[in-house]
Amino acid sequence: MIDPVTALAGIQSAVKLIKQASKTVDDVASLGPMLGKYFDAKSNASKAVVESKKKGGSSMGTALQIEMALDQAKTFEADLQMLFMQAGKIDVWNKIKARAQAMDVEDAHNARREKEEEKKRKQKEQEQLEFGLMLGGLAILLFMLYVGIYEVMEHCAKVRCGR
Repeated sequence: MIDPVTALAGIQSAVKLIKQASKTVDDVASLGPMLGKYFDAKSNASKAVVESKKKGGSSMGTALQIEMALDQAKTFEADLQMLFMQAGKIDVWNKIKARAQAMDVEDAHNARREKEEEKKRKQKEQEQLEFGLMLGGLAILLFMLYVGIYEVMEHCAKVRCGR
């Protein structure tokens, strides 16, 4: 995992690259690969900041990084939306936003399913462990019962019990 500062710098460099390229291109469609890199950098930055927080980073520092990156992304995306409007492609922008939102929802569902599957897997492992321990305990108990009966029989054979 990359550190949050590097990830946030990736967003800034992608924004800079897109702003420079947008001045020289006639069609917003040609910005597609660069826009993909921007949104990938944004996603990586979000994940990196969350990971750094899990590792014990400062709450204030993490909050500051997140809010600054979100503000920058919001401003840039508004500029990007304006670029699509100026090119007469607002319908494409709306489709992009709708698709991104649908993909985010799907990712959240997949993460929830994976978490549930992991919980079920751990529960199954726990049940198998408990079953194995129960069988082991039963085997020890039966062995001790066998040894006890054998010892009683040996003792009775030596002292002639009940005769």
